Amino acid sequence: MDTLWDNIEKLSAVCRAAGARLPDEDLKALQVGKVAEEAGEAMHALHGLKGLTTCGDDHTWSEVQNDLVGAVIAAPLAMHYIDPTGARATFDEILHRRTRRGRETAAAT
Repeated sequence: MDTLWDNIEKLSAVCRAAGARLPDEDLKALQVGKVAEEAGEAMHALHGLKGLTTCGDDHTWSEVQNDLVGAVIAAPLAMHYIDPTGARATFDEILHRRTRRGRETAAAT
């Protein structure tokens, strides 16, 4: 079974091929923007779920989750664009650092 990072590497190759005409810095910037776009779509779906859109869109929790997964995929893909050889290690290090309090709280209870 492929891991998240195996899939990210495959997707990165496909996306880089599609954007081959663009400079590398542009591809990086566009992929970082994709993270924000996907997160914005999740927020729009949440607004639709709560009846807060002016366009009459109805949404479900499933659609919110779908868009959240899109953001989750876009973020490590952007990291892979930035540093193809070090993205996994950087992700693991940042994840460990940013979840420290949760681990400490869980261990204390």
